[in-house]
Amino acid sequence: MTSVSENMEVQNEDSQMSKCSDSTPVISTTSASEAATSELFTGEMSGEEHTFDWCDEDNDNTMETINKNEPEIEVTDDRPFWANKIEYLLAQMGYSVGLSTIWRFPYLCFHNGGGSFLIIYIIMLFFVGVPLLLLEMAAGQRIHQGSIGVWKVFSPWIGGVGYSSFMVCFIVGLYYSVLITWNLYYLIQSFQSPLPWALCPLLRNSSDFDPECTRTTPTVYFWYRHVLKATDEIEIGGLPVFHLSLSLCVTWFIICISIIKGLKSTGKMLYVSVLLPYIILFCVFTRSLMLQGADFGLKSLLATEVSALYSLEVWRRTGNHLFLSMGSGFGSFTAISSYAPRSNNCIMDAFAVALLNLVTSVTASMFVFAIMGHLATLNNEKCYLKNAETVKNLVTTGVLSSDLRLPESLYQHMSYSYPTWFGNLPAGAKSMVRPYLSNCDLAEQFKEVMKGPGVAIVAFTDIVFSFSGSTFWAIIIFVFLVTMGLSTMLGIMQGIITALQDTFPSSRKHTKLLTVSVCVPMFLGSLIFVKPSGSYYVNMLDDRWASLPLFFILILENMSMAWIYGARRFLADLIITLGHPISPIYRWLWCFVSPFVLLILFVSTIINLHLHPITYLAWNSSISDEITLSYPSWAKVLLVLLIVVTILPIPAYFLYTLLKVSFPASKKNSSATVIFKHEAKVEKPIPRPRLHVGQNQKKMNKNR
Repeated sequence: MTSVSENMEVQNEDSQMSKCSDSTPVISTTSASEAATSELFTGEMSGEEHTFDWCDEDNDNTMETINKNEPEIEVTDDRPFWANKIEYLLAQMGYSVGLSTIWRFPYLCFHNGGGSFLIIYIIMLFFVGVPLLLLEMAAGQRIHQGSIGVWKVFSPWIGGVGYSSFMVCFIVGLYYSVLITWNLYYLIQSFQSPLPWALCPLLRNSSDFDPECTRTTPTVYFWYRHVLKATDEIEIGGLPVFHLSLSLCVTWFIICISIIKGLKSTGKMLYVSVLLPYIILFCVFTRSLMLQGADFGLKSLLATEVSALYSLEVWRRTGNHLFLSMGSGFGSFTAISSYAPRSNNCIMDAFAVALLNLVTSVTASMFVFAIMGHLATLNNEKCYLKNAETVKNLVTTGVLSSDLRLPESLYQHMSYSYPTWFGNLPAGAKSMVRPYLSNCDLAEQFKEVMKGPGVAIVAFTDIVFSFSGSTFWAIIIFVFLVTMGLSTMLGIMQGIITALQDTFPSSRKHTKLLTVSVCVPMFLGSLIFVKPSGSYYVNMLDDRWASLPLFFILILENMSMAWIYGARRFLADLIITLGHPISPIYRWLWCFVSPFVLLILFVSTIINLHLHPITYLAWNSSISDEITLSYPSWAKVLLVLLIVVTILPIPAYFLYTLLKVSFPASKKNSSATVIFKHEAKVEKPIPRPRLHVGQNQKKMNKNR
């Protein structure tokens, strides 16, 4: 066991390890507002001296990165805090588990290798997702700043990352509120029996059903024609749909009320918006396991396609979903953590959030697969019955021999008796009958069910008919979706509000006014997504736009900490703050694994956008079906423009910092001076600094 003392000297080669590379420059500034010092995480500790014993030699080497000659700055503010640890965890967990976890994960799992997708997701979650999550949580809770302020502290050269995160958060908030609006409207419509999407509507002044509905299913028709009033193309405009605009207004009113009093109101709302969905999910999951055919659905979930493990496309889709569903890079984790005490154990929090995300994703998938297994079983029996009637008619008309007549007992248990009857037929009889029969294989029926509609919300409207008392279950399921969406939206808004309050500290005294000033413009901006063609814009942003800026932001966040500030130094900061050793594996994950994976995802996403046509799923009213169309040229230009605009603050702020450094006038008028310091190897040993610990940590170590 290695002892750390104030008089121990550090070997020359170890003194160079505060970064992942000796040649990487250290960038520091004397600006008090940015507080960019190497003692970011030690400013909190008291001036009492104490000696720590570390059980790992690498942790001892890690501590050598703190140079006592660098100034120590205490970050003081009058920042509010979460009322308790429970509210803090609810905020983090509620934000990280959103609608995409429930909607996308099951279908991505089915179309990307089943169990193979789960294996890839778990690997990426713990080797890339958790380290990045820990990075954002630790930075936020120690520096007590939102996304805009935090990354300026790590390095003023990449200070624009915070502004890009803010813009991503803002744009995602615009269309994410519309996802909640759709579910809220379905919830309102669920308070009637029969459900309005159970049957096709009648034509006006006629007893005939609407032919556009009869050509498809009532649920799909209700979604496109009643809820969205969708146009056949994205080019066709129109005013915002009135009932969706009204629901959107209610959604933003709920969001505004939930955050208008700051952490006090947000914390109380989280008890409902986070806990209630999990109670409902447990209930519907338990009920789904009791359905006929649920076991087949669960077996299909766990079926593994080995080839998917070697597919770069599957890894790309998994990575896209992981970061979009968890919410890393948006700045919300940093904002939420900035209201936590600096001594909070962020490592345990990161693992708790990641595990909850995984458990929720798997549970939601099991629920969906159990339901789809049940529907596939019902369709399988209907198919057997249809084949039996076909054989009966062919025997009656004399097309087939009377020896092929089905026994009456066959109709009692079709799922068992029909396959037995067909399997016992002679080979010649099978070849004679087969051309007239449909393929009733249960696996094929399951594939047809899992294809479903192109929009996930429509699949959930189908699911409610699997239970008796569909009205009750529709209310339950859409309460679940609305509250889960709200908990994520509260996290998104926290990322926006916190960044504004940190940039304009005086606004903290007027929280209500600031909240209303943000919510009203965002509501007005969201109206574009409730136009008849609005759903096509939502799909374009969610499927095509969000990934590229997000990966770019995460790459710079990771590199600024690991290669500019120094992963070893950052780890040393955490050790001092938490008061116990931390596995050095995080340093290697931050330095090598995370940047490599993120870079691969970023490049593969660009290649995918370039090689594959950018398409969207549109409703064709003439054939009552979903068709795939290519986005028009102006939509592609809009997509590229949005990507550029969200990334633009990063190079812009770099140039701004460069001007301050390059021109003496800028230096003179600026309160910050940015300095490059290369860590050249020196012959003179560097004395080890004293480690300051808090009073509670001193007592803890005396008891060792």
